[in-house]
Amino acid sequence: MSQDVPPAKGIAAEQDAREEALVRQVLAAFDGTPSPRLKQLVQALARHLHAFVRETRPTTREWEAAIGFLTACGQISDDRRQEFILLSDVLGLSMQTIAVNNEARGDATEATVLGPFFVEGSPEIPIGGDMSGGAAGEPCWVEGVVRDTAGEPVPRARIEVWEADADGHYDVQYGDGRTAGRAHLHSDDQGRFAFWGVTPTPYPIPSDGPVGDLLRAAGRSPMRASHLHFMVSAGGLRTLVTHIFVRGCAYLERDSVFGVKESLIRDFARQEAGTPAPGGREVSGPWTRVRFDIVLAPDQGAQDTEAERW
Repeated sequence: MSQDVPPAKGIAAEQDAREEALVRQVLAAFDGTPSPRLKQLVQALARHLHAFVRETRPTTREWEAAIGFLTACGQISDDRRQEFILLSDVLGLSMQTIAVNNEARGDATEATVLGPFFVEGSPEIPIGGDMSGGAAGEPCWVEGVVRDTAGEPVPRARIEVWEADADGHYDVQYGDGRTAGRAHLHSDDQGRFAFWGVTPTPYPIPSDGPVGDLLRAAGRSPMRASHLHFMVSAGGLRTLVTHIFVRGCAYLERDSVFGVKESLIRDFARQEAGTPAPGGREVSGPWTRVRFDIVLAPDQGAQDTEAERW
């Protein structure tokens, strides 16, 4: 058996050999794993975890604190909140997973995190409709075209959109059953879409749990840059999960979940009160408008792995 076991640094040879022997013993215990993919994953996990311990040399108290932290993440998680996903987000693991699963394809629109507030079964609106559902905020007109990487328009693409209100809250955070700031629509025969929403504002991720404690201990902000969520799907094309971000937002370079990409930053052009609005809508105060053209990559027919089925 040949396994790459990184050596411990600054450790006496006898101690290093003892630690390395344990790593090899653990790896060998998984040699008989029937699923090749599961074997690859669990052995790689073991190698990296042991390498971390050998590099950082945690004390027993630190190890216990780590176990306590993970336990607290589990205890605060429920069907409305997933603290482990939040932890993955603030460590950049969510964005790294997105990166390896959404390889660049021509000028395809870049993906970013789904976030914890997507909800199935959003109401459908027509092109030009209002997805705000009464959510507080400055009106915002969003328009664009969905195309494929060959430049052809994508008709009838399903476009899910959702966002926080002006107070930084999603509808599900209110707990009163409201549906606001979310909807879906379909592109027309030329791939065009448009809708009214509210101008995005920055807000903090949930920081009242162990992940919030970690951010405070690290001196990091829980704030997310102002953004509007999209999920776009069409037959034969890769489903896109992404945001657009407001140019000039103070948190673009320190978004707490590392979700900002330069290609997704847009100008939300301010319109003064009295400026004629699309569709003849009467807007009493200022409003904004933004254009977001979307390019979908071909679907490579990704299938689940043996490890996923396990």
